Amino acid sequence: MLDTRTFRLIPNGIRSPHMSLSVSPRLGAVAALAVAATGLYAVTTPAALASPAAPPTAVTAVTAVTAAPTPPDIPVANVKAHLAQLQTIAGNNGGNRAHGKSGYKASIDYVKAKLDAAGFTTTLQTFTSGGATGYNLIADWPGGDPDSVLMTGAHLDSVNAGPGINDNGSGSAAILETALSVSRARLQPTKHLRFGWWGAEELGMVGSKYYVNNLPAAEKSKISGYLNFDMIGSPNPGYFVYDDDPKLEGTFKTYFAGLNIPTEIETEGDGRSDHAPFKNAGIPVGGLFSGADYTKTAAQAQKWGGTSGQAFDRCYHASCDTSANIDDTALDHNSDAIAYAVWTLGAGATVPPGPSFENTTDVAVPDSPAPAVTSPITVSGVAGNAPATTKVDVNIVHTYRGDLVIDLLAPDGTAYRLKNSDSDSGDNVVASYTVNASSEPANGVWKLQVKDVAAQDTGYIDSWRITF
Repeated sequence: MLDTRTFRLIPNGIRSPHMSLSVSPRLGAVAALAVAATGLYAVTTPAALASPAAPPTAVTAVTAVTAAPTPPDIPVANVKAHLAQLQTIAGNNGGNRAHGKSGYKASIDYVKAKLDAAGFTTTLQTFTSGGATGYNLIADWPGGDPDSVLMTGAHLDSVNAGPGINDNGSGSAAILETALSVSRARLQPTKHLRFGWWGAEELGMVGSKYYVNNLPAAEKSKISGYLNFDMIGSPNPGYFVYDDDPKLEGTFKTYFAGLNIPTEIETEGDGRSDHAPFKNAGIPVGGLFSGADYTKTAAQAQKWGGTSGQAFDRCYHASCDTSANIDDTALDHNSDAIAYAVWTLGAGATVPPGPSFENTTDVAVPDSPAPAVTSPITVSGVAGNAPATTKVDVNIVHTYRGDLVIDLLAPDGTAYRLKNSDSDSGDNVVASYTVNASSEPANGVWKLQVKDVAAQDTGYIDSWRITF
């Protein structure tokens, strides 16, 4: 948050050091209190952003899941995994992720790679501030009414003093995991869903101002709601809700009421984060905040816990704003609240699964530089082409999953990339991917292709399944 008062490519053979979706029972109570949300927002972007290219062919998730009609419980471990990556990026780039610095561009690249793999259409918008190039990342989920867009955003930059894990890795990681949950659920919302990661917020909301100012007036008028998340994991947290729009405010209050968590109106960040340019353009805004350098009162400590007389975040804009500067409970509740708002306001619906075909025969995956191996599945009896939401569930046993490149091969040999190699040193790949295979006849021999691109580890394809 602005203070106004004063993946990287891994070469073959080289390794660098270094998620399940479920529905929470507590969301049942929240859903019972839900208020109807209609008519929320439409955005059409200017020239470079108005007509994004067709979505990428593959969607990545960390575990095979079946979507539920109620909002998901966002696993806080997944959000923290993104924060760990941002911490590593800062550590590898001078200790921060500030505008104009290599750490910020690496952060953008990390988020963009996740979204591209998850089937979003991403657009990198550039601007200049202080003589340095800045970046906004816009991600559109295919489908939904293009004249009714629900937008969710967070700034991704830090100050120069530190890695910015709470401010604002927390908001950025939470909306990233929410977006990936949309993908895993194969959500078909009534409204078009758009996510934004803003650059140079710490210099005066430069990135978000640039985005809003470059939208034609007619397009601004179609946006009926923008949700902003800046600092949602403060170590001595409060639960603050923006009160700028009654409908958006009410959505978040309904969620927290279902958890019996009292909220207060957010005042500390008024005009100091990326909702401000949207609000100034006449667009309704909402959001959440867990506190910065204001002091928690005794009354607030009584209802929320924590320490009275101490700042909500003693490491605000400091070098100690690291991955240790996060309250997991606040991060968890606020992440779930974001998903609740996106599902509720986006009026999403899920897709029933079609016929599935599976191969459970083990196929050894030899170590690099051996060639790729394949596991075939013969599909028959499915009329027409494969759907745009063809689902591929993969179970690969391997001692270093970052070594693996995985593709789905259509019957005509067309390759759809499911997973690139990366620096993830964890074991095994248990994942669900969504592929836009609508140009391919469903019937024929489909293959899962796996190649190990770095030395020292081996494994095998345990099983995989394709669902139409």
